[in-house]
Amino acid sequence: MAGAVVIQHLAYLVALAHEGHFGRAAAACHVTQPTLSAGIRRLEQELGVPLVNRGRRYGGLTPEGERALEWAQRVLADADGLRGDIAAMRLGLTGRVRIGAVPTALASVSLLTTPFRAAHPGVTLEVRSLTSQQIQRGLLDSELDAGITYLDGEPLDHVRGVPLARERYVLLVGADHPAAGQEAIPWAEAAELPLCLLTPDMQGRRLVDAVFREAGAEPTPVVETNSVTVLFAQVRDGGLASVMADAWLRLFAAPEDVRAVPLVAPDASHLVGLVVLDREPVPLLTRALVDAARALPGP
Repeated sequence: MAGAVVIQHLAYLVALAHEGHFGRAAAACHVTQPTLSAGIRRLEQELGVPLVNRGRRYGGLTPEGERALEWAQRVLADADGLRGDIAAMRLGLTGRVRIGAVPTALASVSLLTTPFRAAHPGVTLEVRSLTSQQIQRGLLDSELDAGITYLDGEPLDHVRGVPLARERYVLLVGADHPAAGQEAIPWAEAAELPLCLLTPDMQGRRLVDAVFREAGAEPTPVVETNSVTVLFAQVRDGGLASVMADAWLRLFAAPEDVRAVPLVAPDASHLVGLVVLDREPVPLLTRALVDAARALPGP
């Protein structure tokens, strides 16, 4: 079977797994449904095993199909990387770099993207706010080129990391809050306050909870959210306190009616960094992003 045809059939399999429907997968590949179905059957004939559970409708992939999907994603990513590298060698770096960042680390993204854009004006950057699990999956599925997340606490698998910034924590309170005048506040004391915190599915919340546990405390937030904007609003307008990384205050000054009180006992911090898939060869665009991260001052 010709190489180009094999790659096209692998693309059909990836699209089918992603869409979960033959018709939608065909539309995504810009072919007819019979063409897509025939391509996947030819792939099954080539491999000698069924890849798709068929019935009146798509029934998911067989175990062999799941394994073939992993290889298909890798082959397609390598083919795209090859085309991109050859184009970059001839024309200079162009194209799109897809970065996933955990919401609480978004404030550190510009530390990297600003110098990268200055060095490579022909490259477009796409930054998505994602959970750490989504970043892991996106890197493995070749839907992301890089991630910005925490390198300690909950490190991702199968990645290389480059440190970008070290974040420390503050307690955000309104200007008239009883804690507003303190020079610092222990984590255990902060746990007793009415709090607005991130939702437990977010890595930033889990890291904060780990520090509370280290301090022998367990907070019981009255409001949980996946939005940093909501945290600010609940502090400013709702009379609540919140825990936030100081990176946000470097990016956006706290409103006049909000105070940031350092959290102590313990003096906790976490390392934000760039992560890319641990693979060789590294695509030229991804390598350029890693080089830009390494050129930054140490955190």
